[in-house]
Amino acid sequence: MNLENKVVLVTGGSQGIGLATAKMLKERGATAIINGRNEGRLKKAAEEAGVDYVQGDVADEKSVEAIYKTIEEKYGRLDALVNNAGYGYFAPLEHIDLEQFQNVFATNVTGAMLMARGAVPLFKKQNSGNIINISSTAGTRGFAAGTAYCGTKFALKAMTECWRAELRQHNVRVVLINPSEVQTEFVVNSGRDARPYNETKLHSEDIAHTIVAALEMEDRGFITELTVFATNPQT
Repeated sequence: MNLENKVVLVTGGSQGIGLATAKMLKERGATAIINGRNEGRLKKAAEEAGVDYVQGDVADEKSVEAIYKTIEEKYGRLDALVNNAGYGYFAPLEHIDLEQFQNVFATNVTGAMLMARGAVPLFKKQNSGNIINISSTAGTRGFAAGTAYCGTKFALKAMTECWRAELRQHNVRVVLINPSEVQTEFVVNSGRDARPYNETKLHSEDIAHTIVAALEMEDRGFITELTVFATNPQT
């Protein structure tokens, strides 16, 4: 897809991978729209990056409906949805807090579903569209204390495959991207201590490049799944 003048919505777009993706999409000539819950942070990020924004909580059905109402009224179309909103919660099985477990599923799984569901009528009307689901290598293997987070990412992979089966007949491409550790605010946002910056590990721009490359492939084909590792990370 040629990204010139295309409309792309990026959830979780006020920082990290989402914001880097929006910036790169803008460089390609697309109309990039970032979404997030915190309107102040979202507006600041949009102004600094020179992209559009629409505030809303992906885990709230009414909020998602309002997001798509804005998209339809202001842009009249949507060419791609990047389901990037998500965060981590890590605890051993015997210490899992039910509320935190349910909250991470609400954003990472239900939120992704609600956003994709809202995009489908637009995609069917256009007979074209793209859904890029940002998962994780945690969606390819489990690990200790990963019950909640890995569970959400395994679920996202399953949903990706279901949506792909449903939507290919409407020329909608559904892609799953699995980054390994990316140096963003993810660790801090999950309640853990910040880690020192490491030049040899993945940056947000690396995943943004992967997303853009997947979208830019000619519409006659698509990449089903991509896993991205740092080449030779040093500790």
